Amino acid sequence: MRDRLHTIIFGTTTRAGKTFDVVLLFLILLSVLVVLFESVPKWRTAYGEELYYIEWGFTILFSIEYLLRIFISPKPLRYILSWWGIIDLLSIIPTFITPFISGYTSLTVIRALRLLRIFRILKLNRFTSESQALAHSLRASYYKITVFLFFVVMMMILAGTLMYVIEGGQNGFESIPASIYWAIVTTTTVGYGDIIPSTDLGKILSSVMMILGYVIIAVPTGLISVEMSKYKDDGKKDNLCDNCGHDNPFGSVYCNQCGEEMTQG
Repeated sequence: MRDRLHTIIFGTTTRAGKTFDVVLLFLILLSVLVVLFESVPKWRTAYGEELYYIEWGFTILFSIEYLLRIFISPKPLRYILSWWGIIDLLSIIPTFITPFISGYTSLTVIRALRLLRIFRILKLNRFTSESQALAHSLRASYYKITVFLFFVVMMMILAGTLMYVIEGGQNGFESIPASIYWAIVTTTTVGYGDIIPSTDLGKILSSVMMILGYVIIAVPTGLISVEMSKYKDDGKKDNLCDNCGHDNPFGSVYCNQCGEEMTQG
């Protein structure tokens, strides 16, 4: 029975396993919608009690599923500490702590992350390989982006301090932290407009910061794009079928010549 439950709950190759996962995704989607509806004041006033009991029903159901996953796992601790295990646990905790600490019910919307299982269920391996390429590119460009962000932080501090000196503490620039906030808002081209310079020199500095904002936004994108291009080029060179030796496109799951399943690196 334990092996059969493991095949149904963790597997996606059998009909029972696919049915279980599809039903689970449907229930997760419904539970997220309940949380969204509960946050609307007029619906909370009219159907607050019903939504409360529905939420508890979903939480109890997902709690049973979580305990079952632990029970049938060959290595329970491995599942508990895995990405999916942590998400499954976090999706049920807010409801249990709500009776003791109010205001955390809305955090159950984290269940939406469980919908990512749809990629595994529908065998969307192409998307999985692309996510691996993105993760690899982020790791490869980590040090470059860190150095760049350090430079950006220093520039924000200097620009904010300079604006504080130029404006003389007027028009919202009453402190250096407030001026740094203005520099960040201006550089990111958000432009809330709650703090604006009034002097000519301040407006010139604002114009410079706006132009630099486009450069700052483009640099990290370029760094990651270069690493993704390198990753895909390497994958194309080494994406050979173990059975027939044919070179397949990047992200291929099966060889397009002999049909053998590709070894995913």
